[in-house]
Amino acid sequence: MMRAVRFHGRGGQGAKTASRILGTAAFLEGFVAQDSPIYGAERRGAPVAAFTRIAKEPIRERGLMAHPDLVVIADPSLIPDPAARALEGIDDRTAVFVNSPLTAEQFHAQTSLPGRLTTLDLTGIALQQFGKRGAISALLGAVAGRLVGLSQKSIREAIARELADLGLAPDVIEHNQTVALRCYEAVPLVAIETGARQPAAIAHLRVPTYDPPTRGTASITAGPNSAIRSVSGWRTFRPVLRPDMCNGCWLCFASCPEGAITIKPDGKPAIYYPHCKGCLDCVEVCPTDAMTVERETEAANKT
Repeated sequence: MMRAVRFHGRGGQGAKTASRILGTAAFLEGFVAQDSPIYGAERRGAPVAAFTRIAKEPIRERGLMAHPDLVVIADPSLIPDPAARALEGIDDRTAVFVNSPLTAEQFHAQTSLPGRLTTLDLTGIALQQFGKRGAISALLGAVAGRLVGLSQKSIREAIARELADLGLAPDVIEHNQTVALRCYEAVPLVAIETGARQPAAIAHLRVPTYDPPTRGTASITAGPNSAIRSVSGWRTFRPVLRPDMCNGCWLCFASCPEGAITIKPDGKPAIYYPHCKGCLDCVEVCPTDAMTVERETEAANKT
């Protein structure tokens, strides 16, 4: 059964990296894992979201996560923000973690938040341990890993891999691992009902209709597109159509930069020579070699 975890944070808090840590830890334990973020312009403080799916079998779902099993909220100010949509898809069976100094009971009393709530003050721990404001990605990833049942070993290794990819120094990574595993042990557990998610709604696709190429493509013979002056004198060579070899694919018609090829009622092309400048694009695209090339003087002698 798949476990679906949705992270909500603000730009710079590390929700995206936390999602990757969780996915990497699950992969290290033999799960199939998928993680993907969604955000607009990378602005510090702007709402961001990330999704991690974990399963023993191949994961067929992609994209947004409408009904998660676990929601991890890195900043309580996102909850009332309609743009963040942090509470979307949550019901009484959904596990919810909020980074807050309030206990779950206190938070419930103040917000009436749905779901099975657990809290831990990750920001306070980070300030105490790191001495400055910054990303809490390792802490969020560790807490999410604990709630979905992953081991400390895989969480520790995942933090090392993901933070190393960000270019952090080894001593900084080790410190993050130590603090994250303290959070892993400290977070109060809540039951996660795998399978509580509802299937994503099936989108009803509309099949577009298209006008035929004769309507949507320019033609030099269609008013008011008629040639004002002939460009036939530009040609050294001219294209000549062999109707018996033409399969009616209309590639020549669609490729003519001057719109000098028209389509006759029988579906076969016709070349409007007064406005054909001899670029021979039609010859290049013809798949059946129905378009041949003749020197302009020879062709002129035949007409």
